[in-house]
Amino acid sequence: MPAEVVAARGVALARRVRELDELRTAPVTGAGDAEVAAPTVAAYVSIGGEPDTRALIDALRAAGVRVLLPVLLPDNDLDWAVYEGPEHLAPAGWGLREPDGPRLTPEAVAEADVVLLPGLAVDRTGLRLGRGGGSYDRVLARLERSGRPTSLVVLLYDDEVLERVPAEPHDRRVHAAVTPSGVHRFRH
Repeated sequence: MPAEVVAARGVALARRVRELDELRTAPVTGAGDAEVAAPTVAAYVSIGGEPDTRALIDALRAAGVRVLLPVLLPDNDLDWAVYEGPEHLAPAGWGLREPDGPRLTPEAVAEADVVLLPGLAVDRTGLRLGRGGGSYDRVLARLERSGRPTSLVVLLYDDEVLERVPAEPHDRRVHAAVTPSGVHRFRH
């Protein structure tokens, strides 16, 4: 795909993600009716042929959303750090760009109201096909163990929403897929 097409689809994807109901301000736990807090979103910096997430993470941050980005650990698990802007992204292994701020621990992802996931495809039941490294399988298992309600959303191109994808016993379903043309919800 030409770079200008990737960038344009990234802008469209950012607009679609901001339409998610889950990103509207949420009440502060135990607070009065008038108090609200911006949501926390765990996102990622896209690489390779993935939909471009740069416009998205910048737009979320500009809207006051607390954005967590992954930091790949030597065992392929993911630690997290707060996104403080593009000038605070450092080159990392495998062509990744990671935040240069303090690490929060792998469990910090459980603070997210929404987790935006990379993927290769998703099927009509919400089964996400990842790259096979297991990093996000660990994240999804960690979120499940936390018991906290977190919305799981995979970011894809339109032609990556399929009728069926292969499944393994450890695979988890997502709640939605966002593509440049819209939001696709899944029932579990």
